[in-house]
Amino acid sequence: MSEGRVGRVWLVGAGPGDAGLLTLRGREVLQGAEAVVYDRLVGDGVLAMIPAGAERVDVGKSGGSHPVPQREIEAILVRLALSGRRVVRLKGGDPFLFGRGGEEAEALLRHGIPFEVVPGVTSAVAAPAWAGIPVTHRGLASSLHVVTAHSREGGLPDLDFEALARLKGTLIFLMGVEGALELCARLMEAGMDPETPAAAVERGTSARQRRVSATLRTLAEAMRGAGIRPPAVLVVGAVAALAERFDWRAALPLSGVRAAVTRPRERAGRLSRMLRDAGAEVLEVPCIATEPLEDPLPPIGGADWAVFTSAAGIEALTARLAREGRDVRELGGARLAAIGPATAEALRACGLRVDLMPDVYDGEHLAVALAGRMRTGEKALLLRAEEHGPELTEGLRAAGVPFREVPLYRTCRLRPELPEDLDMAFFTSASTVGAFAACAPTGWRGWSEVGALCIGRQTARAAREAGFARVFTADSATLEALLAAAVAARGQITAAR
Repeated sequence: MSEGRVGRVWLVGAGPGDAGLLTLRGREVLQGAEAVVYDRLVGDGVLAMIPAGAERVDVGKSGGSHPVPQREIEAILVRLALSGRRVVRLKGGDPFLFGRGGEEAEALLRHGIPFEVVPGVTSAVAAPAWAGIPVTHRGLASSLHVVTAHSREGGLPDLDFEALARLKGTLIFLMGVEGALELCARLMEAGMDPETPAAAVERGTSARQRRVSATLRTLAEAMRGAGIRPPAVLVVGAVAALAERFDWRAALPLSGVRAAVTRPRERAGRLSRMLRDAGAEVLEVPCIATEPLEDPLPPIGGADWAVFTSAAGIEALTARLAREGRDVRELGGARLAAIGPATAEALRACGLRVDLMPDVYDGEHLAVALAGRMRTGEKALLLRAEEHGPELTEGLRAAGVPFREVPLYRTCRLRPELPEDLDMAFFTSASTVGAFAACAPTGWRGWSEVGALCIGRQTARAAREAGFARVFTADSATLEALLAAAVAARGQITAAR
């Protein structure tokens, strides 16, 4: 925050819910925010991207409490911007499609506050698409009409139902759950065929998405029978009949799964992408962060083997060497050992060839493999975290292997707010388990309901000790094996939901 200057406001469309549908520009702006004002329809995965130091202002609370009035929201934006901060106004969907973004822009203009509009993916198109409904389709619908079904005073707005009934395209109604019965009745009274295909898509693009398919005549009854609640998008038109044929998400192995990825933010990307590709709704909840140690790095030469137990260690080593005007040539002719494929890949990215990697990717098996390759009198250098598991060092001592340890970085626990209604939590180290457990509120139901997907036996042991009753372990310490374990466990986890 800069004193004495006016800040700036970004009106950002957060998309329909799934974090993968936030635009690149939206994510870029959010990462630089100093204050974030958000609605209740913003997905948990998007909220998890808010920087840790940013002020968070929830203006759309539900569950018995009323949302903050629009004029008060505008006053909050003005106040935060006049304090000199970079303010992001996160709005579900698109800020200018029934999002009252125009009113907020006018308020900012009145106070001379610069702003930018970042368009978002609207639920009017995204929710039907994720339910297998194209809003236009050759031969069925060549136009799309998006209508709000809720007036400022409550109830249906003053719509020209005769004109809507004559349209040959697709009708999309937002905020139409409460008025669905009257809405369908008015359209039929205006002359629309009662057998027109129709559908309702609840909580579109989330793991809890549901679709009800019916006709205009039966839609309201079908919604009531299924217990459809807001937020939901209503679709009326011939394209609604395509849902069963085009339901592409039903074929994805993790469709309907809400998953938390607990890795450090800079390492979560690949696992998150793999889970999204498999159909899961992914919430990045980094529970740990790594930071290089500030002490001068001691000499690292003189060893016959340099042993790395994480990609983070390699990054920390190169960063500390560069900071001190040194480089990896100090390792001399030492051969390189890596605990697993991710660590080996990080070494290869630095132009370094790996000489040893165990068949099972953990400290215990690395010790056995290293002891089997080292000749009498050879020494090992362990380049790793300040705090670590004992398996590697205990194994080397038991085998009589001389070694020296150089700590490169420390692992810090974060305290993110854990999302509700999870199906799976993914853990790639025992430290992520411990940090996650420290964030869990008293009496958290997840201990018995959430599946803990663990990359190895040590991590799985930590998950059981933390209190998870449903622990699933990957066959090997790779992200591919972790994903396979999640797919295999999906039925057991969702069946108990």
